[in-house]
Amino acid sequence: MRIGLDATPLLGPRSGVGRYVSELLQALPSALTPDDEITMTAFTLRGSGRLRGLTPPGVSSRSRPVPARLLQAAWSRGSFPPVGLLSGHVDVFHGTNFVLPPTGRAAGVVTVHDLAYLQLADTVSEASRRYVDLVPRSLRRAGAVCVPSRFVAEQVAEVYPPAAARIVVTPLGVDPAWARATPLPPDRLAALGLTSDYVLFIGNLEPRKDLATVVAAYRLLVARGQTDLPQLALAGPSGWGERLDVGGLPPGLVVGLGPQPEDRLRALVAGARALLYPSRYEGFGLPVLEAFACGTPLIASDLPTTREILGADTDLAASFPVGNAAALAELLVSEPDASPEARGRRRELAAAWTWSRTARATVDAYRRAAG
Repeated sequence: MRIGLDATPLLGPRSGVGRYVSELLQALPSALTPDDEITMTAFTLRGSGRLRGLTPPGVSSRSRPVPARLLQAAWSRGSFPPVGLLSGHVDVFHGTNFVLPPTGRAAGVVTVHDLAYLQLADTVSEASRRYVDLVPRSLRRAGAVCVPSRFVAEQVAEVYPPAAARIVVTPLGVDPAWARATPLPPDRLAALGLTSDYVLFIGNLEPRKDLATVVAAYRLLVARGQTDLPQLALAGPSGWGERLDVGGLPPGLVVGLGPQPEDRLRALVAGARALLYPSRYEGFGLPVLEAFACGTPLIASDLPTTREILGADTDLAASFPVGNAAALAELLVSEPDASPEARGRRRELAAAWTWSRTARATVDAYRRAAG
């Protein structure tokens, strides 16, 4: 079986989708037979030349430089150009980021990470709003539809009933390197503007992540005269939407770190008082697993996907209602459970979520689509 895979998310700032594609490519060869082949491609004019340097062992790469917007415009209206003209001949093509190009004679698989473009349309980028037209077309082309959680599976089945029978849940995993992470020493924290007491947010600084509620919670605490507050460290690309307003907060309380290298990000998570996960909506919860692999406590908005990861271990997270700044403020000044027992339970939970499992479930989707 010759498999083509859209690796375009590897070329931009490494978002959650980019990490999904990277880890999936690393794990796929071991889930396939020696006769299977994987070719990754990128649908972009700029950056496609970098793809060769990102190719993992057991995977080849092939791309033709074509503007992504031009391709999406063509694919939203018809079935040209078929993906084989860009990736070479394949038996199955996997659209990893909501969009499955016209596949010609190849079978198609598409990953739908969430339905934020429908559920919270006011919080997504212009590119994501185009999914309103592109995703239904992709679902019609797909022989299998990968989703990261049962929550997204239920939503896709409800909104797009014809696709329900083709949905395959492929839960994400966590790299074992997270379990080996150790905190940054004080001098390296200081170089980043941080003390040893901070809560950490990871992700794009975008409206759906609801950092406005986090800032509102800090303002409530400052207004109460609270002085021993943990710093708020923000690690991730600038994203889109209005710039986060931190006016009224003491200087140095909020530290924007920008995107961080993977090894430093793991160290920052390992040393945090807690990972802060305040989102209004998520299709999975990769930062939750990564924090748990480090043993780090979690402060999270109460989302179905987080509950799905926690299962019966709900006491491992301190949760608050979505958008409730007052409830979040109380958690920010509460001492999280950082006992060895709690850290061990978090690590044990995370260890059950592996990228090998993701790859095996994805290969099942490929074989199902190929018939």
